[in-house]
Order: sequence, then structure tokens, then C-alpha cells
Amino acid sequence: MDGTAFWILASLSAFCLGLSKGGVPVASAMSVPLLALVISPVVAAGLLLPVYIVADVFGFYAYRKNFHPKILKIMMVAMPFGVLIGYLTSSTLPDAAVTLVIGLICFCFAVFTLMGPDAPQEPRDPPLKPGLFWGTITGFTSFVSHAGAPPFQVYALPLGLDKLTFAGTMTVAFAYINLIKLVPYYALGQLSVSNLKIAAGLVAPALLGVYIGVLLVRAVPQKLFFRIVVWALLVLSLRLIWSGATDLLC
Repeated sequence: MDGTAFWILASLSAFCLGLSKGGVPVASAMSVPLLALVISPVVAAGLLLPVYIVADVFGFYAYRKNFHPKILKIMMVAMPFGVLIGYLTSSTLPDAAVTLVIGLICFCFAVFTLMGPDAPQEPRDPPLKPGLFWGTITGFTSFVSHAGAPPFQVYALPLGLDKLTFAGTMTVAFAYINLIKLVPYYALGQLSVSNLKIAAGLVAPALLGVYIGVLLVRAVPQKLFFRIVVWALLVLSLRLIWSGATDLLC
């Protein structure tokens, strides 16, 4: 883990995860794939986790007054079970199959949203059972590759949240889940002193991403913000489908 190419891609990866902590949805899903161009995806996930946690502190501060308590209560109950499933199946379940299934689900959701009526203008009460299901999926995919944002959005987007509450709820939820992931990541040997030293060098671009992310969320009109979210989810779902299918076929 050295050289110009590594540090360029690692800095871009840290910047993307910072954007997500600043409230820009699905940006964090690009962090591991970017870094996986030069190192193992498993190593990349472990390397980035400490950077995520530092960025979480600043993201949490930025959105400390903007979140939906009930959504967080539901998701926070379910997400640890997803992390546990990810830990227990880490050596047996093909990551490619999980990636493909999540990509297909998110693709269908994004297409339906784009073709259907606009999102509700008034907030809806978060349903319990779908929240527990998507919370578990969010925890699992977040554990596997820090890609929990798509299933989280499938649950949260139809609830009619304003853009700051949506961004803040997602930021707080993932700050919580990243702390939980520390224990299983350590148990799997994905955290080391050398990784922490490299992670320290990636904090600056991550914090820059948080700052720019907060500015973008506050500047973009609400309707446009959610259209961007859905289109980004659609693009990401296609990448997940491609990645999962090609890995399974190889």
C-alpha cells in the first residue's frame, strides 16, 4: 500500500466517504470500489473503517438537529443483526451474489420511483416490519463493503422526509453502524497498526468531503436533491449488477 497511484485513489476514496457523511447519498458506495482498484476489497474495507468513524463525528455534528428519531430507532434495532450475519457468513457467502441481488433490488426500486408519482410531500409514519427488514439488509451490506446506503434509501426515500432530515438520519444511522463494525472487523484481522497509520493520512480529504457535502445538501433545491438521489441510486445499482454478475461468471 504505497506509491502515487495508491495515494491518489485512497484520497479520492476518502473524499467520497466524506461526501456521504456530509449528506450526499450513495457517495460512500464508491469508496471501496475506488480503493479496490489497487488493493484487495477486503483490505480496502478494513483500511477505510477508521476514516469513516472520524468523518462520522463531523457528519453527526453537522446534522445533530436534523434526523428522524423513529426511523433511527427501527433501523438501529435491526442493523446489528445484519452486521452479525455478515460476520458469521464472511467466509462462506459469496460477496458477488449479495452484490448482484442488492443491485437488482435497488434497480427495480429506482426505476419504479422514476416512473411513478413524485415522493409524498408530507412525512409518513415509518412502518416497522419493512424497517426491520431493510435495516438488517443495510447492516449486512455495510459490513460487507461499506455499501449500506442503497437499501437504507429503499426504506427511507418513500417516507416524505425533507432533504436535511433525510441526510441527517442517514448520517446518524451510519455513524452508529460503523462503531458496531469495529469489533467484527478487528476479529477478522482487518484492523492493524499499519492500516491505522495509513488511515490517519486519509482523514484530511475525508473531512474536506464532509464540508463540501454539507454545503451541497444545503444549496441544492429539495426536489432536485431527491431526483439526484434516485438517479444516483439507479447508476449505482447498475454498477452493482455488473460487478456481481462479472464476479460470479469469472
